[in-house]
Amino acid sequence: MSIVSLVAAALLPTTVLASEASNHDAFRFLAPHAFASTVMCESTPVLRHQRAADSTLKSLFDAGQPFPEFLAAAKARREGWLRMADSARVDDALLARARAVGGRWRFLVIAIDACGDSMNSVPYLAKLAELVPGLELRIVLPVNGRAVQQTHRSMDGRTATPTIVLLDETDSDRGCIVELPREIRHWAHGVRTTVSSDSLHAGIRAFYARNRGQAIAAEAVELLETAKAGRAVCERGEAK
Repeated sequence: MSIVSLVAAALLPTTVLASEASNHDAFRFLAPHAFASTVMCESTPVLRHQRAADSTLKSLFDAGQPFPEFLAAAKARREGWLRMADSARVDDALLARARAVGGRWRFLVIAIDACGDSMNSVPYLAKLAELVPGLELRIVLPVNGRAVQQTHRSMDGRTATPTIVLLDETDSDRGCIVELPREIRHWAHGVRTTVSSDSLHAGIRAFYARNRGQAIAAEAVELLETAKAGRAVCERGEAK
């Protein structure tokens, strides 16, 4: 089954308002039939907290679920999760770059099965971790990972899923990806206050259908490469 068919099976259809599409060049990637999520992958902003301690990150990772365990327990969007996990692929060139980084790295992922953004990104990160020696991935539910979400917010200050934090061999925070891959993240941040929620999510779903997970895989590999070079990349916002 194609990714477009998968998204159609997992999400409800919507139509982008013509006036909005005509006023925003960023809607150029919308397919004739895009899809909007029925579940928002975000939480209401709360008071700002201090950055989670490394010991907290380590304990969360150690208590997290490997992807196969998370997948087996998924109830919301179950068919979509299973199909996405089955079809997830990572380009050979990206795999070669990730393997060349070497060392021991871990992705701590705050995610939930009801979130379409998690469903469209986490299986590709899991595939990357499966195929790259020294790279592991564990998933923590928001109820346990809230402190990490509060210190790794979306560009407009929300807590959101998935929240992906890269840990090095000392369990230190070496970078993050919050909610969306970079290309669609910047677009969504730019139009979030000027278009309807349905149109916003239609654009995001159209991106996922077209991109097939390559943006999140590429950004994850870049995160590894920059961390190895001694830099931590994390585009995030502050609590409002």
